[in-house]
Amino acid sequence: MGKPLRRGWLVLAAWLALTGVAAAQSPLALARLSGDPPPGQVVSGALDEQFERVEGPAVLEPAEPGPHWWRLTATRDVAPNGAPQLVIANPHLNRLEVWRPGQGTPDQRATVGRHADPSFSARALVVALPDGLWAGQHVYLRMQVRTPAAMPVTVEPLAQVHRSDLVHVAWRTAVLVTMLVLAVLALGFWLGGGERGFAYLMVSLLAHVGFLVADGGEIRLLPWLANLLGQDLRAGRLFGAIGAIAGIGFLNFYLDLSARQPRVMRILKACSVTMGLVLVATFFTMAPAVAVGANVVVLVVAAAMLWATITAARRRERAALFLAVSWTPLLAVLAVRIGGLLGAWPVPAWMAYAFPASFALAGLVLTIGFADKMQQLRRDRDRASQLASFDGLTGAASRQMIEEQLLAAVAAAHRQGQPLSVVFFDIDHFKRINDEHGHLVGDHCLRVIALRTRNRLRTYDRLGRYGGDEMLVILPDTRLGEAFGVAENLRAAVNCRPLSINGARIHASLSLGVAELAAGESAHDLLQRADAALYASKAQGRDRVSADATVAPEPAASAEVA
Repeated sequence: MGKPLRRGWLVLAAWLALTGVAAAQSPLALARLSGDPPPGQVVSGALDEQFERVEGPAVLEPAEPGPHWWRLTATRDVAPNGAPQLVIANPHLNRLEVWRPGQGTPDQRATVGRHADPSFSARALVVALPDGLWAGQHVYLRMQVRTPAAMPVTVEPLAQVHRSDLVHVAWRTAVLVTMLVLAVLALGFWLGGGERGFAYLMVSLLAHVGFLVADGGEIRLLPWLANLLGQDLRAGRLFGAIGAIAGIGFLNFYLDLSARQPRVMRILKACSVTMGLVLVATFFTMAPAVAVGANVVVLVVAAAMLWATITAARRRERAALFLAVSWTPLLAVLAVRIGGLLGAWPVPAWMAYAFPASFALAGLVLTIGFADKMQQLRRDRDRASQLASFDGLTGAASRQMIEEQLLAAVAAAHRQGQPLSVVFFDIDHFKRINDEHGHLVGDHCLRVIALRTRNRLRTYDRLGRYGGDEMLVILPDTRLGEAFGVAENLRAAVNCRPLSINGARIHASLSLGVAELAAGESAHDLLQRADAALYASKAQGRDRVSADATVAPEPAASAEVA
């Protein structure tokens, strides 16, 4: 039993160290009073015998919202030197009244509102003890509880309080600024790329910023907004609900849940509707059941998101990796926090920093992951566009692309008054090549001929595969006679030497038709005349160039007119 006991003590010691409420560090003993009797009776000591001693560290743990009384008793002298301060950490929106020894009127404290003390951060409610405390003296607390969370009570020198405040403010500022910067980036990506997933991410980040400043008290820096939203829990629930709904929309877009995991998406849609109903109910009642319902819905959403992430990861979806890295710390912290708010366990002191930090980390990783997803989508789109624009076999432009280029070239020629010619050709007896040597050899033959002809063209000429073994060449700023010479050059590039493919020597040749754009002529009519010239070459024995002379060519002795 020795080793298990030692492990138990080590776990307990670690927990106490993390929560920061070890009994040895506190000079206070805590007692609780049931009900809400008149303050005069309590602070006079008339009801001291009714207080029930709370064992363990001095941690205020109200079971439910409403007014609660506690009595703090000094277990040893607290000297006045060092300006001791009574510090009630993790106050949320709870309001405090403190009666110090010999004091007839209470000190009132809150994180927001007219009782907020701007001398200290919102991490704790601080009340000065100018005379210190002597062993056995009582301090009475009346807390108007709105968030039933554990609130450690300590006595600290003023210098230590200020140091802790500086750390708190620096940490919270870094987290909030990070989230705001990420929200601005998401806005820029949304406006620049039009991807609505970035809009969901932006709304989610801003909603979580609103939730954190309402929950953590920074909202008091904007008095008008604090007076409007920061006086009760409605603001936090409003921002939390908006953040959850936007997060569901983002997750659906990010992992394409509607198509890939429809069952999970149905659960999340039901959660969105429920969260909306909770939000509406919040404006009519502050009953604890509403908060419990909202927290349960958040846990269901978290579980569904975790399941969706695991499922996507099993399918080797890259997006799931970023989601797992971002959500795992957040879900763990969220579970600890909600469990503490529901009374399942005490909320550790480090939660004040881990909770907002987990949001910032999640936002940062998701922004990187979403940017990566957008880059992948763009790469896929560019690849699809390239496949649609270029023929995969020959590397020449696809039929759709070469037709678009022809339309643009015809429009430019008419607009600028410049000549334009086209060459239309195919491979002689290409069917015989396929029948005698097979389609693989035929495909290789097409690739070689496309390469040879492309190498004989100028950089601004365009070559496209029109269909089968037919090729179309666009020759900008070129008269018919010059185009005829280009076509002869293409013919010579192919029949100059046999093609050596898989040990076979294939004597290939081309039949070509040439036409020049006439005034006011359409691209369709130009192409038809080039096609007619091609068939004229076929009819005259193949392996030759023919020209349609609808537009009188420049002198060219070798031109054959169809």
